Amino acid sequence: MKWEGNRESDNVEDRRDDGDDGGGGGGGGFGFGGRSFGIGTIVVALLGGWVFGINPLTILSLLSGGAPPAQVQQQQAPAQRPPADDRMARFVSTVLADTEDVWKDVFTKGGASYQEPRLVLFRGATQTACGQGQAVMGPFYCPADQKVYIDLGFYETLTKRLGAPGDFAQAYVIAHEVGHHVQNLLGISGKMDQMRGRVSKVEYNALSVRLELQADCFAGVWAHNAQNARQVLEQGDVEEAMNAAAKIGDDALQRSSGGAVVPESFTHGSSAQRQRWFNTGLKTGSVKACDTFSIRNL
Repeated sequence: MKWEGNRESDNVEDRRDDGDDGGGGGGGGFGFGGRSFGIGTIVVALLGGWVFGINPLTILSLLSGGAPPAQVQQQQAPAQRPPADDRMARFVSTVLADTEDVWKDVFTKGGASYQEPRLVLFRGATQTACGQGQAVMGPFYCPADQKVYIDLGFYETLTKRLGAPGDFAQAYVIAHEVGHHVQNLLGISGKMDQMRGRVSKVEYNALSVRLELQADCFAGVWAHNAQNARQVLEQGDVEEAMNAAAKIGDDALQRSSGGAVVPESFTHGSSAQRQRWFNTGLKTGSVKACDTFSIRNL
């Protein structure tokens, strides 16, 4: 991936020296269990209606700069920036900046304003507005504070334990979590959270799979637009992302842990599904093409 020398985001917060390594529950992960939980304006409004029956006017208001209904926008303190000589921190800062540029452009073309998330680097565990986040969850997004959390040690796990090396595989991880932020801005993840407790566990897992696959598709939308605007892809990059999608499919993770494959327990989608939806976003660059909720066959 061609990233060096590109703009780095100002929205990276470095907590790696905070010393919070305690235990606890909470949050949602990129590839592991649990969750915290122009785009053409009219297209997005209709998509939200198709997905969960959300009033399109609510989404139009949201995209025009309104805050999600159940959240209070808090003033954020200036971020503790990572050291300038930290190559991996520079990499994720650059990827985050690229997602900012892409989604800002997509939202602007829809007559809307994109609210940038913050990316938090931590070690071991850290406090979030969704509870205590832990590295064992993998990277995750907390909608309550609009932050993506990652312990950079996950990338070693991705490479050595899961067999998914490569910088574009690592970028895909960030883009997936930013995809959850886009879902949050559209009110989709909030509507999803309202379903918790109203449906059976199996039904909720099925909805969770659709949410995760949509975030994979949004990651593909980012890659499509970043390539068109800045030619960031190098030979083998797409294969790295597709391999990562395969390695973190629920079926692959269940097999690697020595257990049986139980589709009813899936929360993120199978390897084939994750590859399909990332590729859908990559090929089309279309948010409308990422409607995983109305399609019958994932």
